Amino acid sequence: MRTTVAVYDTKPYDRESLSRVAGAEAIDWRFLDFRLGPETAHAAHGAQAVCVFVNDDAGREVLRELAGLGVRLLALRCTGFNRVDVATARELGLPVTRVPNYSPYSVAEHTVALILALNRKLHRAFGRVRELNFSLAGLEGFDLHGKTAGVIGTGRIGRIVAEILRGFGMRVLGYDASPDPQWAARHGVTYTDPPTLARESDVVTLHVPLTTETRYVVRQETLELMKPGAILVNVSRGPLIDTTALIGALKSRRLGGVALDVYEEEEGVFFEDLSGQVLEDDVLARLLTFPNVLVTAHQAFLTREALNDIASTTVENVRRLTAGEPFLEGTVL
Repeated sequence: MRTTVAVYDTKPYDRESLSRVAGAEAIDWRFLDFRLGPETAHAAHGAQAVCVFVNDDAGREVLRELAGLGVRLLALRCTGFNRVDVATARELGLPVTRVPNYSPYSVAEHTVALILALNRKLHRAFGRVRELNFSLAGLEGFDLHGKTAGVIGTGRIGRIVAEILRGFGMRVLGYDASPDPQWAARHGVTYTDPPTLARESDVVTLHVPLTTETRYVVRQETLELMKPGAILVNVSRGPLIDTTALIGALKSRRLGGVALDVYEEEEGVFFEDLSGQVLEDDVLARLLTFPNVLVTAHQAFLTREALNDIASTTVENVRRLTAGEPFLEGTVL
């Protein structure tokens, strides 16, 4: 028995990864370029499962329509589920699965790449050389060796980042609501409180999920505690940082630099080609004017290994739906 899956917000790499994993040959994919929302939910007609990404709208109205169309599974090809009305899904008896784990090295290594590029101003140097400007003025960075890094969130990704930075010879401070002292002792990481971490770190990197407690975990008070010239990196969720306060810290020249792979109002911007348009988000436009700001468009997950993990988990849950088997452990919301 074949299963039809409507895949919303599809990009070329989604088509390739979902189509090539084992078991995908038993699925009829309906790849849709647009996002799921109240105006597009009808496109799932005839599908037994719907597959969505981080910016698709799976609110109450949308879920009710999907259930009415006979959809029997909402499969997220991502970790975050803040745009899914999980309570309504349970009320409707509509299972929701996600991908809780995919290659943590993809995000961790991108984090370190951003730190290196921002610190050594590689984004600026690349642009200069392309214009045959070989001047080194203004490209000075600092040695990571001997400096202090603060890792907020020591889950799978945060731990790998901490271990890599220890390999650079950095002192690493960590903060986590559920610390792991044994791991910290093995890798020379010191747990501390957030204010101390902010005050003592030359590099601060965020690796926590978005919750009520973590929203704006970096705000004006946090930024005022940070070392002058410190680097701030966020590859987790945009709303962890109060962007208005961040711009204020950049304008006052308190921060040495900021690297972002996520942005709190990224929907409709990230993942899209807007090169021929006017950017309507004035806050993001302002961020992009700072020479010490480096932004990538939510690409930290984008490695072959991570895409394969995401596709494999998604396909296996679809197979289990068809077979009437329990979904993969740890993927059901």
